[in-house]
Amino acid sequence: MPRERNVKLKRLLLTYGYTHQDLADEVNRVAEVLYGKPASCTDRHVRRWISGEVRWPWARYLLPLQEIFGCAPEAMGFVPRGKWSRPVQPPAKPRVDRKGTVQRREFVAVGLTAALGIEAIPTVGRLGTSDAERIRNLVPALYVHDHALGGGALHIVAVEALARVHEALNLCSYGPRVERLLYSAAGDLAASAGWFAYDAGDQAGATDLYREALQSAMLAGDGALQARVWSNLAMQARLMHRDQEALRIGRAAVETRQAKDDPWLMALLHCRQAVGHARLGERGRSERSLSRAETAYEKTSGAPSPWLSFLTSAEITGLAGAAHQALGQHRRAEELTASALDQLEPRFERNRVYYTLQRAQVLLGCGEVEAAVAQARHAMGITGNVQSVRVRDKLASLRDSIGRYQTRVAREFCEQTREAE
Repeated sequence: MPRERNVKLKRLLLTYGYTHQDLADEVNRVAEVLYGKPASCTDRHVRRWISGEVRWPWARYLLPLQEIFGCAPEAMGFVPRGKWSRPVQPPAKPRVDRKGTVQRREFVAVGLTAALGIEAIPTVGRLGTSDAERIRNLVPALYVHDHALGGGALHIVAVEALARVHEALNLCSYGPRVERLLYSAAGDLAASAGWFAYDAGDQAGATDLYREALQSAMLAGDGALQARVWSNLAMQARLMHRDQEALRIGRAAVETRQAKDDPWLMALLHCRQAVGHARLGERGRSERSLSRAETAYEKTSGAPSPWLSFLTSAEITGLAGAAHQALGQHRRAEELTASALDQLEPRFERNRVYYTLQRAQVLLGCGEVEAAVAQARHAMGITGNVQSVRVRDKLASLRDSIGRYQTRVAREFCEQTREAE
């Protein structure tokens, strides 16, 4: 049976901000609490778990891992093998104090929760328009951080804020007009939380949040919010390789009155449809969608909705590059992606990493292996605090593609970046 990488464990490391050595150290610390002595875990053990070489760790490692991540072995991607894989009960020791666990994502979340004033949302009394506005103002504040950090930390913050909003909706009183405003604001927050979960790699969580956002949109009579959620659902379907479904959902969003009245939204929808058509090899339809996106973008004025603040000319150009890449037009895709990077503002750190990786991919498609490796190295160098599983998965996919080339530069890159697996 071919070896299968443990993607779930890899994502847990990314989610909690662990390196291989960090996790090994934490396993040893937790094991000492459970057993009275450390487990002698090393970074090599962690690499073997992630590579799939070891599909079910020994109990002295497995139990600490369950304490660290708070989930069952199967949820960590481990595969049982016969009677020796039966769950083992921990020794009669006090449970581990997980406050000492290195959880960088949660650390960031705590700081953002305090900074955004989520605790100030009232959960008693009567709510007015100012309270609905306070909730809606959380979204632009969150997106400022999303452009730099990615969805990892923000998922936690947005879900916590949403729980607070639900308390307010359930426990407070308000009139019909304020009710619509509250549901619209709550739906906006749920849609944002869904996007952050999508970017953090939690597709099940994203789907639940998008459903909640759609329900709120219906209760509020907010068609623009509904079109936005459909757009995000289409993007998620594409990520999961359901391209026909993605196009159908995107088409429904394009046909809404709200999308037709908002050139910002229409430009984005047509760009994403262009990528969808390209992935199915529909060159003519893809090119027509790109043309419609450009026409819509030329009609934009003023400032877009906060969630659309990423939609600049750089993003339009980058998505056009993605469409040409999917069509196999690598030279044109490289030109467009390079142009997008030149236009991109410094605040879009996550997107800069993403499009740098896209440029590396299209250069590889052009057969320019050395140039592709140079871009891949650059992307790794600017990743910084970005917490986006989408970006990390794109890097992993690129590394696998580079590994298929038997040049010295490709081999050196794969060897030097092995720790990033």
